[in-house]
Amino acid sequence: MAESSLIFISGGVRSGKSSFAEKLAADYAQEIDGQLHYIAAGQSSDPEMEERIRRHQNDRYESGLNWTTWEQPVGLSKLRNTFQYKDIVLLDCLTTLLNNEFFSMDEMWKSPDFQKQVMASIMEGIEQIAQKCHHFIIVSNEVVYEPLGDRELVYIYGKMLAQLHQNIVAKANQAFLVEAGIPLLMKGTEKA
Repeated sequence: MAESSLIFISGGVRSGKSSFAEKLAADYAQEIDGQLHYIAAGQSSDPEMEERIRRHQNDRYESGLNWTTWEQPVGLSKLRNTFQYKDIVLLDCLTTLLNNEFFSMDEMWKSPDFQKQVMASIMEGIEQIAQKCHHFIIVSNEVVYEPLGDRELVYIYGKMLAQLHQNIVAKANQAFLVEAGIPLLMKGTEKA
């Protein structure tokens, strides 16, 4: 059995990163006759998020591809035994997963131990899934381009997301930054 591949895709909000990730996943699935899986971390919390979730669902449905969707807003490692080697798995998105984990226990986000626990749990889930499937593609937002300001909550969240990005990219075979719908290869070679 060949080694699995981890691919990280980041970009600003509405940069086209999800569309690029879905196309990449579909290309790999066609190449190896694999099965497409979509891990949705989003939870509907307001009309805009509800519309965004519906749009992503429609995009996958209208693609004509046979996506299997897993709604997993927290506890990524619960899916560790779900996938097989010919599976192409797409997580969209890490930013939302971190947000859900970060606020899962009221004011615990202030605790450095809780922050470490959240990051370790997310990384563990990523590593477990990456070992099981053929390609694991992770989508995340770039939210730390702007100054984080002096609000403790925003600063801690931004710091954790940036650290997760670094940890994932260190393990990734490829890393892309998507700007205005154009993917820029930041790590690895064209084919992972």
